[in-house]
Amino acid sequence: MQVRIGYRGLLGVAAAAAMMAAVVAAKSRQAEKACRPSGQFITVDGVRLHYIDQGSGEPLLLLHGNGTSVRELELSGLVEQLAQQYRVIAFDRPGHGHSEHLENGSDPDAQAAALSKALQQLGIQSATVAGHSWGTLAAIALALSHPQQVRRLVLMSGYYFPLPRLDALLMLPSSLPWLGGVLRHTVSPLLGRLAWPLLLRKLFSPAQVTQRFRTGYPAWLALRPAELRTSTREGVRMPQFAERLSMRFRELTMPVTIIAGTGDLQVSPQHHAKRLHAEIPHSQLVLIPGAGHMVHHTATAQVANAIGLEREAAVTLSPGAFPATATPGHAPSSAAGR
Repeated sequence: MQVRIGYRGLLGVAAAAAMMAAVVAAKSRQAEKACRPSGQFITVDGVRLHYIDQGSGEPLLLLHGNGTSVRELELSGLVEQLAQQYRVIAFDRPGHGHSEHLENGSDPDAQAAALSKALQQLGIQSATVAGHSWGTLAAIALALSHPQQVRRLVLMSGYYFPLPRLDALLMLPSSLPWLGGVLRHTVSPLLGRLAWPLLLRKLFSPAQVTQRFRTGYPAWLALRPAELRTSTREGVRMPQFAERLSMRFRELTMPVTIIAGTGDLQVSPQHHAKRLHAEIPHSQLVLIPGAGHMVHHTATAQVANAIGLEREAAVTLSPGAFPATATPGHAPSSAAGR
């Protein structure tokens, strides 16, 4: 059976595509206007990166996850809390937020190289490096390639091992060079907007989506074509990056703190956080009951407390010990979280 599309049909398809593209462009401009850059810019190898710099004290580099930006970290309240103890520097990772796209920027090694140079330009010799979700891959890459710059590594809700992911498969069409370009300017953002409430529920579950995030982070900030270009490419290649980095986990000699919500539906804490803790014997694992993937939004004080743990106060745990929470100077219960 042959399907023939006549001249009028082609015109109809073109008109529909043009209308969708116009809606996407308008919504993207509206989101950018609502969320203007809140920080400063620095240029690394010709690429302009947006970052915030708050507080004083020991430097702490904070890296957001896939499809988000510094804005998301600010809305969590984590930046505000950590700035009371640290000099907090948070970048819109290349291709996200208000930062320009980096060649081969979906590769955590390329991002680590850019972040290393940015820290040097800011006069920071070493820092605590904390990453959330996909940002943990960039944080680990930085720690492996420039260990002298990473005093301590904090990993939140990370994907560390190359396990199958349905969302990576769903992102594949939008990540392609030609077809992806058309989809990112037409269909993909509109479908993403329809799925936005369900996505948020999954990311925050079992906790509720916070009012601060719901009202302060426009969906269209994450659905802009340029943002989708980066987020889909990062998502599709995430298993590949995790496989490459996982072969070198035992090279991480600095203190490592692993944080996860026990109810995370996006990244299984059993198959990632706990497994990573077993892989890095000197690491510290902090499991937070009742929290999901966006643990820093719903358990902000506990996450800030875990990040603030000094090496002298940290408790070295055996690979079989999985604490529910950890506080300075107190040994976590090894029975919790089993």
